[in-house]
Amino acid sequence: QVQTVESGGGLVQPGGSLRLSCESTRSLFSISVMGWYRQAPGKQRELVAEITIGSGTSYADSVKGRFTISRDNAKNMVYLQMNSLKPEDTGVYYCNDKLDPTTWGHGTQVTVSS
Repeated sequence: QVQTVESGGGLVQPGGSLRLSCESTRSLFSISVMGWYRQAPGKQRELVAEITIGSGTSYADSVKGRFTISRDNAKNMVYLQMNSLKPEDTGVYYCNDKLDPTTWGHGTQVTVSS
């Protein structure tokens, strides 16, 4: 199990940018795939981006071309750069071990609104 602390969320206008950070309590050298997830109000949690230990990436169609996931294994950190934000990106964002997402952090709230 991995425990995570997410930060960097906030209120931003449409078209704006945010950079989310995720600190893992477990060494990222032992985690093959890390994912960023979001949960919009009234909806289920969904995977929006993932990154392998070798930095291979994959994105949900809804964020492709706008979001960039990265990881720093030495610092146990995972990041999500979000550009051209839309109101539908609003939600609580979490990171987790994609292959063993049994424990969830508190997440960080992202609100995109004018």
